[in-house]
Amino acid sequence: MELREALSHIADIRAQVARTETFRGYRSLTVGFTGLLALAAAGLQSALLTNPAEHVRGYLALWITAAALSLLAAGTELCVRAYASSSILARQLTALAVEQFLPCVAAGAVVTAAVALRAADWIWMLPGLWSVLFGLGIFASCRLLPRMTFFVALYYLFCGAVLLVVAEPAFALSPWAMGVTFGVGQLSAAAILYLHLERLHDSRQ
Repeated sequence: MELREALSHIADIRAQVARTETFRGYRSLTVGFTGLLALAAAGLQSALLTNPAEHVRGYLALWITAAALSLLAAGTELCVRAYASSSILARQLTALAVEQFLPCVAAGAVVTAAVALRAADWIWMLPGLWSVLFGLGIFASCRLLPRMTFFVALYYLFCGAVLLVVAEPAFALSPWAMGVTFGVGQLSAAAILYLHLERLHDSRQ
């Protein structure tokens, strides 16, 4: 009984330590790739979908594909690094990071499906909603990431608010509404990860 309680206490301590550690599983190269992917998708939309309001399926297919590729790249890297690590703490941090960010992804999928299937006339709201939900996901992950990441989350919330409240629907569906929001946001996050985690880590070696 005492052994079982001791093991339980050790597990609790490890979980608490994981919550106070900085997560190093997100890498600047992968996050930067997702930013470039957003800019590339914006370029494709500009060339192929001059009037996205009349080609809702094409618009959704383009941006859902871009999001899926981004998630695949980030998820693959997290899985590979967690599997290769011999540290139990590193694996717990990975699980905690996924646990904190996954709800915003699920919410985004539900909102997208609801608008696409039941309120297609309100498709222009999706870029703003995506931005707000993504910002909330970063806020949820901030305690595991460098402090400057907080400003990236604020940036996404600001862009979402502008697209939902201030911008005209036509602008919200324009290619650069998504391209600038997610391109600049992800490239900024990549720069923060590199400057505050990777370069600092390399300089200590």
